[in-house]
Amino acid sequence: MMKYNKVVLASASPRRKEILTQVGVEFEIIPACGDEVITSDLPMDVVKELSCQKAMEVKEKCEPNTLVIGADTVVALDNKILGKPKDYEDAFNMISSYRNRCHSVYTGVTIVLDEVVKSFVEETKVYVGDITDKEIDEYISTNDCFDKAGGYGIQGFFSQYVTGIEGDYFNVVGLPISRLMREIKGLEN
Repeated sequence: MMKYNKVVLASASPRRKEILTQVGVEFEIIPACGDEVITSDLPMDVVKELSCQKAMEVKEKCEPNTLVIGADTVVALDNKILGKPKDYEDAFNMISSYRNRCHSVYTGVTIVLDEVVKSFVEETKVYVGDITDKEIDEYISTNDCFDKAGGYGIQGFFSQYVTGIEGDYFNVVGLPISRLMREIKGLEN
């Protein structure tokens, strides 16, 4: 049975911090700050690669017997990754591309405990309704879109346009907590 002395989240994301706190995990935050190296165009590969890079970078700063959690989330439409909008026009085009469509949110998670490295990717499909140009303008005017991958947070103002999801809601927020906790328990057995 594997034991660890402490848990470190390799992310400064307030949403990931909130999710871990909600389920009672005691942890420290040491954000990864190295350069991101991407060798694939596929969203699933990108998030897995980046989560692993973050976890491994932070592991080097930790004492032995520390469980490190690295995560990376992207929004993809037609297998193309959509980053944070650069400006109003970019935000408008991004949000309007979701109209009456389904897109995917992928989160890659890597957990590292000494020499054990385990990575997984979770996909959640998000369905957006018939959002009008006026509603898109109204949403962009909140400025909520500019600091989020894909231009929205499902837990905020944009939620009124989401007609359904397939998969883990918390994955869209930024951390698939149920799967993460199962994977951690798997390390302990």
